[in-house]
Formats: sequence, structure tokens, C-alpha cells
Amino acid sequence: MILVTKPFSPPIEEYNEKIKGIWERNYFTNNGPLVQELEGELKSYLGVSNLNYLTNGTISLQIALKTLPKKGKILTTPFSYIATSSSIVWEGFTPVFIDIDSNTFNVDSSLIEQNIDDETIGMLFTHCFGVPCDLLKIEEISKKYSIPVIYDAAHAFGVKF
Repeated sequence: MILVTKPFSPPIEEYNEKIKGIWERNYFTNNGPLVQELEGELKSYLGVSNLNYLTNGTISLQIALKTLPKKGKILTTPFSYIATSSSIVWEGFTPVFIDIDSNTFNVDSSLIEQNIDDETIGMLFTHCFGVPCDLLKIEEISKKYSIPVIYDAAHAFGVKF
């Protein structure tokens, strides 16, 4: 098997210490001390003042999609985890797939405009393998057509542009 990525695991002693604390507090979910600690560290690392840690990326995408004012078509990439497309469908939108750039595996920004029509109300693109999408071109298109953009940046965590 060829792995695309390899998970990082902390030393078992550190992991067991965290588990022991969870068992002693009997606090497993819902904004517990470890979630608050993680949010604080992420805010510091990312240099942001507002951050909410969620269960998974699917929920994050669904929340972002709920901010759109009406239903319609969402331009997206076919080269992403199924949650990207599923979130669009689950929230009542129609995905419109745009092919990827064969060098970056991100959406081919030169194909975006030809897929925009009167029903297009948003764009949801994934940054792949730590490489951001063509942000400048996508922002230009977003402003030109007044279409908001949502990025699934899970694979580019901490990347600065």
C-alpha cells in the first residue's frame, strides 16, 4: 500500500496522560477543558481571535454553506473527499464540478467563469496536499460576479499565502 499521508501519533505516555485526565474529570465532549486548550493553542498558532473547533470538516462546510442567502448551484472540485460534495447536496444546493489543474490537483481556475450562470450562488474549493488554490484568480472572479467563496482548507492547515 502507498500512503498519501502518514498519521502522526504522540508518544503513548503523553496520550495515556490525556486519557487519564479525561477519565478523572468524566468530561468527554461539549467544550471540555481539552477542547478549550486546543482552541486557545490554535488561535495563537494561526494568529486569530475567533475560532470554533468542530467535530469534523463536514460540519464546518455545512455551517459555511448555511450562510449563503439562497439555494442554487455551487461550483466545486471533483477531486476532494466525498464530504465536500455531500455537504453541498445535504444543504440543498446543486454541485457543479470543475476539472482540476493536473499540476496542483486544485480546481483549474481558468475553467471557473465558463461554469457560472444565473443559478450560481457560491464556490467551494479544496486546497490539495498543502497547496492553496489560485486564490488571486478565484478572488477576482468572486468579486466580478459577487459570488462568495468557501475554501475547504483541511489539507493546507497553517499554510500562509
